[in-house]
Amino acid sequence: MGVRVVSVEGRLWRLIRPDAIYVWREERVRRKLEWYYRVMNNRAPAKFMLAKKVPAETDPRDLATDELWHLHSDLRREFSTMLHSVRSNGLTLDEYHKLDTPKHSFLDVKIEILRRTLSSCELCEWRCRVNRDVKVGVCRLGRESYVTTYFLHVGEEAPLVPSGTIFYGSCNFRCVFCQNYDISQLNPFTGIKAGPKELATIEEYLRLEGARNINHVGGEPTPNVHNIVASFKYLNVNVPQLWNSNMYMTPKTLELLSDLIDIWLPDFKYGNDTCALRLSAVRRYYEVITRNLRSICESGDPIIIRHLVLPNHFECCTKPVLEWISENCRNALINIMDQYRPEFWVSLNPKRYPDIARRLRRDEINTAYEHADKLGLDYREVS
Repeated sequence: MGVRVVSVEGRLWRLIRPDAIYVWREERVRRKLEWYYRVMNNRAPAKFMLAKKVPAETDPRDLATDELWHLHSDLRREFSTMLHSVRSNGLTLDEYHKLDTPKHSFLDVKIEILRRTLSSCELCEWRCRVNRDVKVGVCRLGRESYVTTYFLHVGEEAPLVPSGTIFYGSCNFRCVFCQNYDISQLNPFTGIKAGPKELATIEEYLRLEGARNINHVGGEPTPNVHNIVASFKYLNVNVPQLWNSNMYMTPKTLELLSDLIDIWLPDFKYGNDTCALRLSAVRRYYEVITRNLRSICESGDPIIIRHLVLPNHFECCTKPVLEWISENCRNALINIMDQYRPEFWVSLNPKRYPDIARRLRRDEINTAYEHADKLGLDYREVS
């Protein structure tokens, strides 16, 4: 099956989603998404572009892996200094292009680390340690990535529209209600093989078509992170990078990504491990997701957290999720999502999943909204 390309012509999205314009009149949105807004409007270079300008004095391919990580730590401090300076004092794109481009860069170090990681894969918290050059991991992918669809998405949160969305095949979750089960679980090889150069071409095309960001989604982007990061080496247009993910990644993967992503769009599905294991077949969910979200929130990066409200899961999931965000990530915008519908295995075997075998009732989503209001969360601007 070939890849499907969908485009939104001209300014049509402005008619379909006028809230994508009006949302920027909200002071809280502008404040919480300030960095993303600047990059989106080409008032600042994206983080991946800055990473290209931090020089590595040694060819990363010549170093042992432990030496690579030491070099990464050293260069990360230099990058953080540069990023702080850009955020504080500003750096126009013209000024950026006048900076020297080193032969080897901080970005090259990240690319080489990720290339080696696939020989004993620990990109996500499954830590299956499979050599993905030889066979597939838990994600059912080898080294290749598969792009099933890319288009200007007008159905995302208002500050993101139109979003240059790239759907990747495969996922490291096994959600029984997955709405993208055809590409995430049944056939993760649907679409076209896309290496770093092909991905960069897609990203550039989407930006030139009017995308406000490049939205890496799926399936799940994490099993594809090695190709996504390598694509930035070939991407020469300024565009915010958005990570739309279940966030079930290792701390090292998050460390490699966090210097490159301009805005985060994570799912926070469950408020406990029992529901996560039964409905998505993953262990240690709450520990892993809160650890990764806390890291992002403490960094001050722009973040919009999604929570899909499930029927009959207010006390066990929605309530603890919203309370964790209130206590640990006040800088986040929240999308409390009401579009749950019983899909995939739930629709095929509703008696096995009686708690989620129906759509939400209006009183259930209202209860979620009321609790968010009680906690003072910012969700109305993007929901």
